[in-house]
Amino acid sequence: MERYIYEYPAWPEFRWDERALHPVFGEVRQLQGRVLGKMETLGFRARQEAGLDNLSLDVVKSSEIEGEKLNIRQVRSSIARKLGMDHPGSARPARHVEGIVEMMLDATRNFREPLAHERLFAWHAALFPSGYSGLYKIETARYRSGSMQIVSGPMGREKVHFEAIAAARVHQEMDLFLDWVNGDHAIDPVIKAAIAHFRFIIIHPFDDGNGRIARALSDLLLARAENSAERFYSMSASIMAKRSQYYAVLQRVQHSDGDITEWLDWFLHTMKHALRNTEKITEAVLKKADFWHEHEHVALNQRQRKVLNKMLDREEAQLRSSHYARMAKCSSDTALRDIKDLVQKGILKQRESGGRSTAYKLA
Repeated sequence: MERYIYEYPAWPEFRWDERALHPVFGEVRQLQGRVLGKMETLGFRARQEAGLDNLSLDVVKSSEIEGEKLNIRQVRSSIARKLGMDHPGSARPARHVEGIVEMMLDATRNFREPLAHERLFAWHAALFPSGYSGLYKIETARYRSGSMQIVSGPMGREKVHFEAIAAARVHQEMDLFLDWVNGDHAIDPVIKAAIAHFRFIIIHPFDDGNGRIARALSDLLLARAENSAERFYSMSASIMAKRSQYYAVLQRVQHSDGDITEWLDWFLHTMKHALRNTEKITEAVLKKADFWHEHEHVALNQRQRKVLNKMLDREEAQLRSSHYARMAKCSSDTALRDIKDLVQKGILKQRESGGRSTAYKLA
């Protein structure tokens, strides 16, 4: 029978092959610097919006990994309100949505604050405000008092995928974990974020919510690594895109004798994917900002601004008068007048096809 990593004498000391990780680690650090540098060139409002988008995505995808689908508009509205940003629209989000948002904001906005048992208990209580996980009552705002197994399959033929550390050891393990998280170590902070995620999952200290809290811990430590509360990329979105790999890697490395190279390699590649996605989005945001800077003194009505923003948000922008009328919620005559005005001002130009299928693109 295979032993779990915490059953080896070296636990909780880990080792890894730095030479094997060096190429992807270098790419991640380079991308990190590039993304943060590009964000610095954005104006305050654009940077704030980018942070809001990524944090909203992180909250939604972290829950989706666990099979729970949240309404992204509710999440975005909750975050915007808590950050004091103008965000017209949806009704007050559900209580459990507010709880998840509060946890993620505490992790990222208060990243310099030490991690403590009470802080983790508050996160757990925020995740499960009713004291229930689905139909089941769970122990909230305290570490589990019972055994923890992750199983699948029909009753009587269950397959045990993981058995966590015994409940009697959990508090002691968490004491050691918190000392390590808050301590100064000769270890790169990005690597530390990856290790914290893995170590927390292995301890599995709560009845439920361990995955979401582990990902919040990663975000907290990555915020420390960047010395910034602003989150411009979503690790949870990239993990969700490779969810089956995520569980498979964790399942393999949980039986390691202390070598976690495979987990660190997977975490770094996932982070690289998240940063590359953000880099593409940032380039689009910069192009949009440049466009409006170039045309800041051009007199435009609200309909024209709305449609131009929608065109700028698309990879291949093409416009017909019928599209304009639908987007701007105006008559066909008004749409055609607005379009001709934009052509005269050099913002739009007509595509080669004419007649009833006349289409326009950004000049």
